[in-house]
Amino acid sequence: MPTYHIACDLGAESGRVILGTIEQGHLSLAEIHRFPNGPMHFAGSLRWNIAAIFEELKRGMKAVSVRGIRAESVSVDSWGVDLVWFSASEPMLALPYHYRDSRTDRSFPAFCEKATRKLIFSETGIQFMPFNTLFQLADDVVRRPEVLAAASGFLNIADYLNYLFCGVARSEESLASTTQIWNPKAREWSAALIAQLGIAADKFPEVVPSGTVLGEMSAELAAETGLDDTQVIATCSHDTGAAIAAVPSEGEDWAFLSSGTWSLIGLELDSPLINAATEAANITNEVGYGGSIRFLKNISGLWILQECRRQWKSEELEFDYDTLTQLAGDAEPLRSIINPNDPDYTKPFGMIERIVAACEKHGEPVPRTPGEFVRCILESLALTYDSMLHVLCGLTGRTVNTLHIVGGGSQSRMLNQAAADATGCTVLAGPVEATAIGNVLVQAAAMGHVDGLAGIRTIVRESFAVEPFQPKPSPAWESAKARYARIEAA
Repeated sequence: MPTYHIACDLGAESGRVILGTIEQGHLSLAEIHRFPNGPMHFAGSLRWNIAAIFEELKRGMKAVSVRGIRAESVSVDSWGVDLVWFSASEPMLALPYHYRDSRTDRSFPAFCEKATRKLIFSETGIQFMPFNTLFQLADDVVRRPEVLAAASGFLNIADYLNYLFCGVARSEESLASTTQIWNPKAREWSAALIAQLGIAADKFPEVVPSGTVLGEMSAELAAETGLDDTQVIATCSHDTGAAIAAVPSEGEDWAFLSSGTWSLIGLELDSPLINAATEAANITNEVGYGGSIRFLKNISGLWILQECRRQWKSEELEFDYDTLTQLAGDAEPLRSIINPNDPDYTKPFGMIERIVAACEKHGEPVPRTPGEFVRCILESLALTYDSMLHVLCGLTGRTVNTLHIVGGGSQSRMLNQAAADATGCTVLAGPVEATAIGNVLVQAAAMGHVDGLAGIRTIVRESFAVEPFQPKPSPAWESAKARYARIEAA
């Protein structure tokens, strides 16, 4: 008999409700509902319209029930770091901030000076990024004390929506680990950092492992959606955690790249690696399914291209991604190089001007056409992957021969081939829907239908094809690596 599980997958550009069907060791997915997502400008800030997201998820779940399907479980995954404050009497005390809001530009350096970067990294092993939950909370302490005073607690986005589904407020470990407050060695909130924040410890949620059954969907939501006896699962609530659980890997000589708005490139380890060298390299140790560690680097990924496309559209130059890829294919290879790791590329608006300024600063030819901009972005990302793999392998002693690229960015054949050429690795692209796949299969494991991480990856290999890209090394790429290294050093 097949089993059915609903993945509510939230991304920075869109949200989806996806039905997963598992039958005889095979998984199939059906997208039931898709809706646009993104920040809203609200009172001089960037916020998430979390109530609208909740309504869209309910609409998608109802669309499952009207098909006459009995969904055994449901779970939400999302991006990390952003949070919602709530109390016993108010389900939401304020609209949650979007991580690209500028409010932490002051709280980030101020808190790092107060607590020291050494303490923060030694407690968490997490890459320093200004929008991490730690610095959002530090900002709340200074600017929103009335919200904290009224709150009984907070949850990050996916865990908050699971809470709305079933009334059980729990933080799932893969998402908690992105906050830069969770200690992955002790597997508990960092008491030292909580003391530095000055927030009462009882406002921090109880944390549960990936694949925890939270409880049955609330009677109110069951009546509204038509879903009966559906269990709410804390899957890997962080979308990257879910995606990496679904990497169809074998052996140990592989790395992963979750390719989308962000590029997250890394290795899977058995335990955190937190020392002076990993701190200096600003590497992150995020918790994955089964207590594994995603030892990775966050890079501004296809967000750079998305922002350029948005800017062209505002100038009445509208291109779909297929057209942009074709234009890039006609452009000169390796003409212009930037460093996507530069924090300047994390901010919205004016992306084209930022690329132009960077090229001028570093003596690179300035892109002139949309095709040249796209090629610059994709090839620069590939060079960043190569640089980061060298760092990760140097820190761990690992050798990597295969790079698994999963997520929406794995559909870019130009980027996949560039990644193979730059890194010298065989690239295996796919599955595209890795996050939804991981979400569904962790649910299934929680319900007793799949045997752990090895069982999940076996199902992925047997259910979804990957496309191989073999490296084509050349003197042009070696020259480009030298140019990239110069830019990176600067």
